[in-house]
Amino acid sequence: MKAFFDIDTQIDFVCPGGALYSAGAERVIPEVAALNRYAGEHGIPLISTMCAHPEDAAEFKVWAPHCVIGTVGQQKPAATLLADREKQIFIEKNDIDMFSNPNVLPLLDRLGVDDCFVYGVFTEYCVKCAIMGLLKTGRTVSLVTEATAHLSQAAGEQVVAEFLAAGGRCVSRHFLY
Repeated sequence: MKAFFDIDTQIDFVCPGGALYSAGAERVIPEVAALNRYAGEHGIPLISTMCAHPEDAAEFKVWAPHCVIGTVGQQKPAATLLADREKQIFIEKNDIDMFSNPNVLPLLDRLGVDDCFVYGVFTEYCVKCAIMGLLKTGRTVSLVTEATAHLSQAAGEQVVAEFLAAGGRCVSRHFLY
């Protein structure tokens, strides 16, 4: 079964003024919104990961505090949310890797997910963990390029090259329709 993965499109990352905003990241919001709506309208499981950090998260030794539980920055932009929240599965995590949440693999197995379409922020970190982790599980994994943002263009391109070499593929959002 096909599933869409909306990785960490949260206010602190994709909106100007967000704690770890990267210039231009807001450009993914309409792309992510369109993909999420498509999933909801076509019965495709939509898995949205979200950083959910306590105020004293270990990650804050490396990164500025961001996506603190209960703050505006931890929320997703309204456009990326489905009107029917029951069609959107939220996976919270206190780490860059979605697989740090022990519920991820059982969820994918229960849903019968074998074809994964991944997008979000940021390619070098959370998206990389998602795409490479999904490949390691033996699933088919596609990165939706126009709905994904990098912090660094060069680093993002390096991750994409590694992903392709590992058996992943890059697709356009329009390929999915």
